[in-house]
Amino acid sequence: MRIVFIGMTLFALFFGAGNLIFPVSIGQLSGQHFDLASFGFVITGVIFPLLGVMAMGFSGEKDFLKIAQRSGIIFGLIFATALYLTIGPLFAMPRTGSVSFEIAIKPFVDESHTTLYLAIFTLLFYGVCCLLALNPHKFIDIVGKILTPLKISFILILILAALIWPMGNPLPAVTENYQNYPFFTGFTYGYLTMDTLASLIFGIIVVQSIISIGIKDKTKIIKSCLQASLIAGAILAFFYISLVYMGATSVEKLGILDNGGQILARVSTYYFGVWGNLILGLMVTVACMTTNIGLTHACANYLVSLCPKLSYRQYAVLFSIISGLFANIGLSSLISISVPVLSIIYPVTIVLIVLTFAHSLFNGYKAVYMGTIYLTLLTSILFEISSIVKSHSEFFNTDWQWAFTSTKFVDNIFTTYLPLYNEGLGWLIPAFAGAIIGYIYAELMTPNNSIINREQ
Repeated sequence: MRIVFIGMTLFALFFGAGNLIFPVSIGQLSGQHFDLASFGFVITGVIFPLLGVMAMGFSGEKDFLKIAQRSGIIFGLIFATALYLTIGPLFAMPRTGSVSFEIAIKPFVDESHTTLYLAIFTLLFYGVCCLLALNPHKFIDIVGKILTPLKISFILILILAALIWPMGNPLPAVTENYQNYPFFTGFTYGYLTMDTLASLIFGIIVVQSIISIGIKDKTKIIKSCLQASLIAGAILAFFYISLVYMGATSVEKLGILDNGGQILARVSTYYFGVWGNLILGLMVTVACMTTNIGLTHACANYLVSLCPKLSYRQYAVLFSIISGLFANIGLSSLISISVPVLSIIYPVTIVLIVLTFAHSLFNGYKAVYMGTIYLTLLTSILFEISSIVKSHSEFFNTDWQWAFTSTKFVDNIFTTYLPLYNEGLGWLIPAFAGAIIGYIYAELMTPNNSIINREQ
């Protein structure tokens, strides 16, 4: 029974701000292709995150930093810290507060007072989350036994209404990407949830929780991780697919809206009127609070292990303050800033998870980790630079002509010779090539200089 609670807690940790607003947006944009788009979203929103949790149990490591440092001590430290900051006080934690405000409070206040109410709301929101995060020993019980059942109940009310009484039929896809390759578009859209990044952190919480109930054997820990992951994964997949369907069937009545928050608010109003807004607001706030608590707990623990000059409580308070300040810049700004960062970090994280499972197959060669991860990182950076230059071509084509020309040249080469590059998955082939090159190099070198953790 305890594993069930851990699985429910894992679902609660994952299902936060982005997990509510992004699926319904995918549904509206993909239209009649919502099935393929939702399948792609489930890959990055469910399967990869749960593989990340499993990877932590499979690796036998007690923290993510040690896994990241398999590709180099300095790189591992930089990457692990960047990942924690991304899912912590820089992007994910501020987003929980801003999404909660957009849906739960903003529809009920005068627009001229939005700034003041946002400041008051974020103060209360992050204050409560911080207080709960300061009691880490009660964390699993609070989230798994109290907040998760509440959240699931609130979400089910809206989802069941949309499934039983659909607002309309899915219309043709809105954007060219969803028309031509809906699966890959949904796949890359799943990056915005940040769940695969968080999975390597939440995996630590799950493993520690399993150990705390008396399970010490590595095989049994892996089995328990799998059980908890399957519970969380089944619930996540159901909610994601249902929310995508809700978005797809809402266009006929509501039209195309700017973001998922607006879609959810309008859908709830359609079915339940003002009470729908109240239910949705409470649902979103509880969902975002649970995710924020988990992120605060994980990030504070990491910084304590890295720099113990401050205590866990001090880091938790500091992260809550920073998150509250960033939340006040607005949801749209947070999302736009996070997109290029996630486009670079996400592929590296996926590759690292795969390498963790395949560790024994290539004898844990450090060169394989380095070759795979570095080529993935390079390709992702170049793709993102190209995307930025193309989206701001009017600037680069005049003041920075050399940058525009150089980027266009590289982009043309990658588009021509790199499969799936335009779909945002151009890093797959370089990752595979890096693994092969690294393995051949390691085989030719002295084993003691090329192998790490070979006993695993």
